[in-house]
Amino acid sequence: MKTHVKALVVGGGAVGTSIAYHLARAGWEDVMLLERDELTAGSTWHAAGLLPLFNMGYATSHIHDYSVRFYKTLEEETGLNAGFSVVGNLRMAQTQDRMDEYMLYAATAESVGIPVEWMTPEQIKARWPLVRTEDLKGAIYHPTDGYINPADVTMAMAKGARQRGVAIERKWQVDGYAWNGSEWRVSVTKMVEQGGNLVPSDETAVIHAEHVVTATGNHAQRTARLLGIKIPAIPVEHQYIVTEPDPALVDWRKAGNPEHPVLRDADAKWYVREERGGWILGPYERNAPARFLYDVPDSFRADLFPLDLERIEEEYMSMIHRLPSSEEVGLKDDFNGPICYTPDGNPLVGPAPGLRNMWLAEGFSFGITAAGGTGHYLAQMMVAGEAEIDMAALDPKRYGPWVTTEYAARKNEECYEHVFILHHPDEEREACRPLRTAPAYDRQRAMGAQFGCVNGWERPNYFGPKDAPKGFDHDTRSFRRGGWWEYARTEAEAIRSAAGLIDATAFAKHLVRGPGATEFLDRFTTNKLPSVGRISLTYALTQTGTVRTEYTIVRQAETAYTLISAGGWAAYDGDYLLKSSEEFMAAGGAHVDIHDVTTQWGVFAIAGPASRDVLKELVRDADPATVLGNKRFPWLSMREIELGMCPVRAIRVAYTGELGWELHHPIEMQTYLWDQLMLAGEKHGLKPVGARAQNWLRQEKSYRAFGTELGRDATPLEAGLDRFVDLQKDFAGKAAMQATGIRASCVTLLIDGPQDADPWGREALYSGDEKIGRLTSGGWSVAFGKQIGMGYVRPDLAAVGTKLKVRMFRELWDAVVVEDSPHDPQNARIRADG
Repeated sequence: MKTHVKALVVGGGAVGTSIAYHLARAGWEDVMLLERDELTAGSTWHAAGLLPLFNMGYATSHIHDYSVRFYKTLEEETGLNAGFSVVGNLRMAQTQDRMDEYMLYAATAESVGIPVEWMTPEQIKARWPLVRTEDLKGAIYHPTDGYINPADVTMAMAKGARQRGVAIERKWQVDGYAWNGSEWRVSVTKMVEQGGNLVPSDETAVIHAEHVVTATGNHAQRTARLLGIKIPAIPVEHQYIVTEPDPALVDWRKAGNPEHPVLRDADAKWYVREERGGWILGPYERNAPARFLYDVPDSFRADLFPLDLERIEEEYMSMIHRLPSSEEVGLKDDFNGPICYTPDGNPLVGPAPGLRNMWLAEGFSFGITAAGGTGHYLAQMMVAGEAEIDMAALDPKRYGPWVTTEYAARKNEECYEHVFILHHPDEEREACRPLRTAPAYDRQRAMGAQFGCVNGWERPNYFGPKDAPKGFDHDTRSFRRGGWWEYARTEAEAIRSAAGLIDATAFAKHLVRGPGATEFLDRFTTNKLPSVGRISLTYALTQTGTVRTEYTIVRQAETAYTLISAGGWAAYDGDYLLKSSEEFMAAGGAHVDIHDVTTQWGVFAIAGPASRDVLKELVRDADPATVLGNKRFPWLSMREIELGMCPVRAIRVAYTGELGWELHHPIEMQTYLWDQLMLAGEKHGLKPVGARAQNWLRQEKSYRAFGTELGRDATPLEAGLDRFVDLQKDFAGKAAMQATGIRASCVTLLIDGPQDADPWGREALYSGDEKIGRLTSGGWSVAFGKQIGMGYVRPDLAAVGTKLKVRMFRELWDAVVVEDSPHDPQNARIRADG
């Protein structure tokens, strides 16, 4: 066994073997894979092998699409048949709401390039007469996917990896990781068979690795302890059953008919596929328990749990309903094994928090589907510095250190249950909530706030009726305009005409100070640093010149700054800041201190033409009439003020594009400040406003948002943010950004869409019959009385006035490119004096 390698991959399931293969294919030599048992001994061996392309996420859709295409090439390369049956995938719908879900999904698939077909119940019945269709609305069909043999595809990738020089070692367990400043020292122990168990022997070794990738599946909690980090990947029981041969199916195939596609009745919460003349039923039922919250027992190897047929009785009966010929067929086999989940269902792929050259590939609930693409894109990140697609949605640091084992277990159970529950784009899942609440939460709830969850924080999405019954928000969701839409529209209009108060406490806030702070931040970000008492918007870039993070920098003193960034990315941003500052100091830079102060400061954003009048009611100053005017408090500046008894760090900026301030305050005084603001605002028309209205309003100003317009697949120049990039200075990623050029351009569009729906920001854009881009954001414009969206198009189609089309609900609707900041392009309202 090698003891010095470039990269060590820990875990020999489908994901681990794919990563090892793709690292070698990307040009890395000295790659080794360790497996504590046999290859495929984890969840891979008992996986059903389905390859569902259906996914609402842009990055995950790319990953699944790559896997399906890649697996079809393995036999030619390795000589091993991966067992890929390209039978297609038919997702049936019993309701119009489900068909709307499929239409929204198809928008994402179209932007990625995944082919779909639409089928009526009559077409389904004519093609597959064993399927009952009279109660269906229709179906979406993927002709290019199907199912694969998990063991065969893993062995094919393993052979391909060996052919490219990868060493694969079985029966070695990792017992410790130690970073010495330049490489990892990985302590390993040889495992041996003893009475059917796998136990450590006396043989040990130390492997020196420049990079380590963990793909440990069900053992993720042990990996987390060894690394001293949190990994919210915990398995949940998943059962599926195999029936005896179905005579009707056997006759169907004997007559020369093709194999059925993988059938999915999402409303019944199951998938079914053919298996040796019978059927495999895989349900996603309620009350499936999480397992192995702390450890996988040594006695549990390629093992299963007892089947719980009562738990899946409803799904079993619905299969009989959908496939009447299966009613008299007996059960042949059953499986109930652990499948790893995460709280949002997406795997954890990318750099580990707080560690260097340690990469995670954990939490794969659809591991066979994702394995190929994960290996491809993770290898790009490791070898080239970044993937060609934005992988932030899968980054392990989207979960902060506040996540506990109990939280992960309960959310993962919920995620399993939600596999086939309608995925409204405005859905908010209820498990483990409320957990992180700012002090004003109860006040807001009493006012009808309907909350969303951002990095665990409860944040108002909109304010419904004060007496809203339990479940009100759930009942208002839709793939079109939900019941919440009118509330959000009223809130947006209030900010445009009077004033609105938004709780932005979830913002990530990092204090950067010390003798090296100024030099560090100057190199770290793209824009000029602000002077003391001023603010600036700026970006930190990846190695490839794309946007890693957006920051608002507030300069409090010569060597003290507060960096404010998106609320969902506190751990993600903080980790990057810390690692970058360590590199700066290691290269000879002066000392920099970085502290996450997110939970110390609450934030209210007050905006609208009457916002200054509201604040005047409360401000305590020798000259209250002018303290908030442009002379003493200009746009893009910061002042320490007092609002009643609350000291406030006020920032003259507004994400809504109106006159406004962010009011950063000691979080323990938040309830007092909320009450004072709402009381003072009564006569000025102040309304509480949620995140959905704010999202609409920022699009009217063409304000880019991280995670939509801004990400690791576009440079700030492609995003149209040249004014925030100072090309006269050196900063990290500058050369790569300039070398990239302009591959696509970010534009704002006004859309003449359907009467009952707005774009969600996932839709494909067309010029004539040619797909030329995609939306990244969408909504309703109260200023223009029509739909609005932002997205990326070919640079030659980015000119103002260009007429395009946007696909919504299978139809193309007129859209036109408008100038940036179509509402108040001169910023007169933001700069208004008082």
